[in-house]
Amino acid sequence: MEEQSSIRGTVDAWEKGALGTSAAHVRRASPEMVEQIDEALGLKAISIRLPKNVIDTFKLLAQLHNTGYQPLMRDALCRFAEGEMKQLLITTVKTKQQSKAAAAPPIPFADSEIEPDPHVGDEVKRAA
Repeated sequence: MEEQSSIRGTVDAWEKGALGTSAAHVRRASPEMVEQIDEALGLKAISIRLPKNVIDTFKLLAQLHNTGYQPLMRDALCRFAEGEMKQLLITTVKTKQQSKAAAAPPIPFADSEIEPDPHVGDEVKRAA
């Protein structure tokens, strides 16, 4: 298999914005292309009203993280939803475990009416 060569310094040039930032090479994606991209990424456009200060905060945070504020909001919403689902699952499992434990028959000798035999284990004591 042949190795593919690259132009020296290209990755660095892209990362620093020397390449790929010219307005002459930018064009808007067609509505069909946007739909295909959204479908491939599992995205759906929505409209939501948020307090202005929340949007401003996300814009500031996005600037600090060198990203857009909308992807940052999307990430925050995804993390929140995932965390809430995990909490719900944990709570459900604990509730089922507690219900199962409450319905389980009592463990022998745990009941105060049943006393353990004091002679059990005597043969172990004599052997020592």
